[in-house]
Amino acid sequence: MQKKTGKVYLVGAGPGDPKLLTLRGKELLEQADTIIYDYLANPKLLEFAREGIETVYVGKKGGSRNTPHQEKINALMIEAARAGKRVIRLKGGDPFVFGRGGEETEALVAAGIPFEVVPGVTSAIGVPTYAGIPLTHRHISSTVTFITGHEHPKKEESRVYWEKLAKGADTLVFLMGMGNLSEIVENLIRYGRDPKTPIGLVRWGTYPFQKTLIGRLDNIVEKVASEQMKPPVVMVVGEVVSLRERLNWFESRPLFGKKILVTRSKEQAPEFMELLASYGAEAVSFPTLQIVPPGSWAALDAALAKIETYHWIIFTSVNGVRFFKKRLSALRKDLRLLKGISLCAIGPRTAEEIEAWGLQVDLIPSEFKAEGVLEALSRSGIEGKRFLIARAKEAREILPEELRERGGEVDVAPVYEAIRPEHDPKALEALFGAGGVDLITFASSSTLRNFVGIVGQKELRNKLGRAAIACIGPITAKTAQEFGLQVDIIPKKYTLPDLAESIVDYFKKKG
Repeated sequence: MQKKTGKVYLVGAGPGDPKLLTLRGKELLEQADTIIYDYLANPKLLEFAREGIETVYVGKKGGSRNTPHQEKINALMIEAARAGKRVIRLKGGDPFVFGRGGEETEALVAAGIPFEVVPGVTSAIGVPTYAGIPLTHRHISSTVTFITGHEHPKKEESRVYWEKLAKGADTLVFLMGMGNLSEIVENLIRYGRDPKTPIGLVRWGTYPFQKTLIGRLDNIVEKVASEQMKPPVVMVVGEVVSLRERLNWFESRPLFGKKILVTRSKEQAPEFMELLASYGAEAVSFPTLQIVPPGSWAALDAALAKIETYHWIIFTSVNGVRFFKKRLSALRKDLRLLKGISLCAIGPRTAEEIEAWGLQVDLIPSEFKAEGVLEALSRSGIEGKRFLIARAKEAREILPEELRERGGEVDVAPVYEAIRPEHDPKALEALFGAGGVDLITFASSSTLRNFVGIVGQKELRNKLGRAAIACIGPITAKTAQEFGLQVDIIPKKYTLPDLAESIVDYFKKKG
């Protein structure tokens, strides 16, 4: 029986910000068997794909001779589809706006391969928007023209009609034009555009390290040379560029231009990274913890066998709640088992995780640490009560010890372990190399100890360079000080939102 032919989907990846991907694009990435992606498609989009699928990088980087020819890319798509695969051709921006989508779909038609094209936010529109440059404005611009700044070198004659183009539209948007900037400016002025016309160049638009350069047609070449600006760049020519001074929303965010390292586990980092990104930071994940099940479930299983004897269950982290739930599920038990038992969460985020299970949290201390839990439990009485603490294998012993000291009976059940993951030394060098990082965040003492173990204590200060240190609370800060590190930021409340706000305040004061 002949194998069924697969299908190719040309998916517009958008200009860079992963959140500008369409819902259809995300859906297809989740279903893909093979992803063939470009230089201008943000690699973070591959995180939507299933683990273990085939990904093929085909470069398409302007000016590079080491990237595959278009014919080879066409052949890769056709071969994968003929093998019955669902192939995603992930292209920066929009496939049909200077993206060679027409050429690729023609090749698919010729080969008899079924295809679908999923539009993306073209960089011609998305990038100026992130630079605070509206392409149209009722009082300034009623017409827009998109132009390639780099035509096919084998064309016998140019398809860019400069004599009509120079004054034929209020706003001109050039893509892939940095290599021909001098020629573009020269032709616009020669054919009648005012040399004083504003021009904006936006490099890596929509990314947290976006850079914008504003000038006029008569001085932009000199400015580019001075700033050493390189591709990829979107150019906007027209009076609308002057509106950027008032409408620059993206680069005006309080943490824009700041590179912040997040050391939480891979599973927990995204929540905090999203929070930092909302303030404009370039948040980089550098997990120093890997959360895994405990080596043995014996302690928890023994506790569950006599669960009705406990007055309180204390959860000291979100991970504790998640792994507790997983173990109950594995044992084919559910929340009915916890009937009549009071629940304590060390902080509001842990409480949210419990309540998402349909349970009511009875106690959240005002101070989100072991000492706060002790103080809060003391008000309801500890003596004669039985407590189950579901926590990490390695943790501070102050809580169980103090509860016992005050007359409570305590069982500690490890529900997860936090181990130190391996990191490629080359990746480490790249991370702390050119430019370095502005801030490193630590949400627990274990993240900090593991960070020191990964970087090396002898190299610690040298690697950190100018980076500031932010700790979620005094316990973590004390650990940092034990390693000789100066802590610059500790929020008043020990939560991630408060930590993020404290980081914003720190950089505002620093200027």
